[in-house]
Amino acid sequence: MSILGRIFGSEKVLDAAIGGVTKGLDALVYTDEEKANDAAKERAAARSMVVEWTKNSQGQNIARRLIALVITAVWLLMYLASTGLEIASIWVDQDMRGAIVESSLAIAKRADSMTGAMMLILAFYFAAPHMGKIVEGAMGKFSGENNGRPRN
Repeated sequence: MSILGRIFGSEKVLDAAIGGVTKGLDALVYTDEEKANDAAKERAAARSMVVEWTKNSQGQNIARRLIALVITAVWLLMYLASTGLEIASIWVDQDMRGAIVESSLAIAKRADSMTGAMMLILAFYFAAPHMGKIVEGAMGKFSGENNGRPRN
């Protein structure tokens, strides 16, 4: 040890170098236990953030619920109208069928453009701890992308 200590300047320098290498090698290995602990900390932080945000925005609950109900009602009405027209197209004569089917498709396309908003509303009220992933999907809907590809 004393020869190596003299080469590196002192035994303290050697101990520091060995300690640094050991810590560096330990930092390169990210164990499952460390991953689980970090994930648990992130989930706890996300939950506390949602609880704190909800507590701070309680005065806006009535307005938020009204907006959510209006958006939901419009989306549901469009979905039901599209479905009703599609079913009705079966029972009408051939002359009107094309126009009814086109109307159904136009309404369905508009309802689909609101699906991102519906995802956010449902996530907010029923899956608040998982908002991050849901927001990504909803924003993809709003931007017109489907799995990274633009929609037609």
